[in-house]
Amino acid sequence: MKLIAQPGYNPACRDCPRLAKLLDNVRREHPDYHARPVPSFGPRRAALLVVGLAPGMHGANRTGRPFTGDTAGVLLYRTLHRFGFASHDGSDRADDGLRLIGCRITNAVKCLPPENRPRPEEVRRCNRYLAEEIAAVRPRAILALGAIAHRAVLMALGLSPGRHPFSHGAVHALPPLAARLFDSYHCSRYNTNTGRLTATQFEAVIRALATVLRRR
Repeated sequence: MKLIAQPGYNPACRDCPRLAKLLDNVRREHPDYHARPVPSFGPRRAALLVVGLAPGMHGANRTGRPFTGDTAGVLLYRTLHRFGFASHDGSDRADDGLRLIGCRITNAVKCLPPENRPRPEEVRRCNRYLAEEIAAVRPRAILALGAIAHRAVLMALGLSPGRHPFSHGAVHALPPLAARLFDSYHCSRYNTNTGRLTATQFEAVIRALATVLRRR
């Protein structure tokens, strides 16, 4: 599949030397992996924009589709399907025919970071792509998966994190968009295995934002 630049995405980006070097190494060790900036998934205009952290090594970095191929995607796509935002539960393959309905998924950082931990300067460099994407998608609700994604959304919109602190289940007005930001702990394997985030808690956040979208 040929990757082309579009609002919020540049497949040739190498602005973060540490991440570019890591992807070079991954491509040598795993030539069948995507191992490039991962494009967003879903319609270009959508009521809901889901913002994750960054691609996982053997998930999106392998398959080239956000949250595809790792355990975080199992809970995410299953829940999106339950509330009508996805055509089925998803799988570990990008060619499974999955369609998102009124929903688009992206990441605060488009490239795989070492140990799943992007540095603050890497989040800042990638933020222009998130800002472009938010402007193009024009969502009425944004779901931030984790505190880093939450802060990245605020940065993209020029809003103060001090006025909009992250908290699981919190909802924030986003005046520049006439939209709302919904916070959730990231649906990572660590969070679900430790019980920090349960399926019931995650479903409650998706139910809340789905209810808001259906009212408007």
